[in-house]
Amino acid sequence: MKIKIIGIGSYIPNLEVKNTDFDKHIFLNEDGTPFGYPNEVVIKKFKGITGIQNRRYAEPEYTASDLAFFAAEKAIANAGIDAETLDYIIFAHNFGDVKTGTHQTDILPSLATRVKNKLGIKNPKCVAYDILFGCPGWIEGVLQANAFIKSGMAKRVMVIGAETLSRVVDDHDRDSMIYSDGAGVSILEASTDEAGLLSYESATYANDEANYLYFGKSYNPDLDPDIKYIKMYGRKIYEFALSNVPCAMKSCLDKSGIGIDEVKKILIHQANEKMDEAIIERFYKLYDKTAPKDIMPMSIHDLGNSSVATVPTLYDLILQGKIENQEINKGDVIIFASVGAGMNINAFVYRH
Repeated sequence: MKIKIIGIGSYIPNLEVKNTDFDKHIFLNEDGTPFGYPNEVVIKKFKGITGIQNRRYAEPEYTASDLAFFAAEKAIANAGIDAETLDYIIFAHNFGDVKTGTHQTDILPSLATRVKNKLGIKNPKCVAYDILFGCPGWIEGVLQANAFIKSGMAKRVMVIGAETLSRVVDDHDRDSMIYSDGAGVSILEASTDEAGLLSYESATYANDEANYLYFGKSYNPDLDPDIKYIKMYGRKIYEFALSNVPCAMKSCLDKSGIGIDEVKKILIHQANEKMDEAIIERFYKLYDKTAPKDIMPMSIHDLGNSSVATVPTLYDLILQGKIENQEINKGDVIIFASVGAGMNINAFVYRH
């Protein structure tokens, strides 16, 4: 038995934030001292490394569960199903619902329960719960759905990845320019044809790597040190990803029995353009190959890094024909992969 994605939907917020909108920010070093060069230089270097030109922030009146609900409605319509037939709703996020102008996360009730409520699902046997797995959360949710369906515990599962990272960033930290908001939702069930999930890998590295992403105080010493923001050791994450993600992808592909030349697309977490390109290059080198042109679609240039939402959103946009020069056809083999806080890595090979 295999499971397949029968429905996909995403929500991209309407509030567009360009790199130039950071012109007036007061960026500081970790010790609170000012940079030795102007914001124009900071932004230019940022664009060169990450590839990000624009990002989307959630509208002020919406939270992460709202974005997820909007995407869930689209996924249900795309699948052509009755929401009452869902056995599980798995919601991957990192910070819960954070309202505009506040710093407190709200995860009571769970965001999955909130989406179930907004969808009007009456069936009490539709189980709703959240997972915290960093940026790879949506992929991990798919792997849990795979386990539930194969074990007979479920027939149909909704997996959500949604986040509003713009509300947990330190405006004085250059890394704040990376993050964005969004939601991607998939619906999965058992496959009756050749399509579906073929193999997977998942791992947590929790020694020195555990704190590469963390919640920390603002770089501005005048701000309340008890208010925390998302922080990261970017160079360490970059090196960790390059050392571990290609190997996990290779292990996953080898377990599937699919040859590297059969892979049509690699949908990787949209974290950093240079890092993603380096991961793909190293992955192909493991097979003594050169990465084919257009093997790795990208959405980060205009959407930024929306964490758990990047991979399902990218998949949805390609299927809608909204990523230039990219398409996925029936029977195509795709590798989905991600890396993030934990540090967690996962991947799965999928036949569309």
